Amino acid sequence: MRHGDKVNNLGRAKGHRHALLKNLSKALIQHKRINTTLAKAKALRVHIEPLITKAKDNTTHSRRVAFGLLQDKEAIKELFDVVGPKVMDRPGGYCRIIKTGFRLGDGAETALIELVDFNELVLETKSATPAKKKTRRSRGAKAKTGEETTENSTENSTEE
Repeated sequence: MRHGDKVNNLGRAKGHRHALLKNLSKALIQHKRINTTLAKAKALRVHIEPLITKAKDNTTHSRRVAFGLLQDKEAIKELFDVVGPKVMDRPGGYCRIIKTGFRLGDGAETALIELVDFNELVLETKSATPAKKKTRRSRGAKAKTGEETTENSTENSTEE
């Protein structure tokens, strides 16, 4: 029984699972967004967010702790020099998971996981004024204007 076990094992042994999360973390730091399965994305978010929190405190100790988990100098350099300063004022929630449907081969639910402060499209829309909220009533129904009513009245008079 697995009562109280909150770790998603992802169908792998402990060593394989840690290697998988390490490689996914490196890819996410390098590319800023990756496509994977939903279960892996949720497990990756739990793994990567404490690392990004460590990157906000750019000390030798935090670099060594992060290197112990990632084992990649280039990823550590990117994490502490690019990602850390960009998320300095954010209190948490550094990753966004967007469901993208189901994979054709095995039907697994896929997702896009990305670093929040590195999506230019979302950042541009935040800076622009928000669009007016659409209501159900304005969903394509034409508002009656004076021109439409006069056209209808002339058509009705010619038909009679």
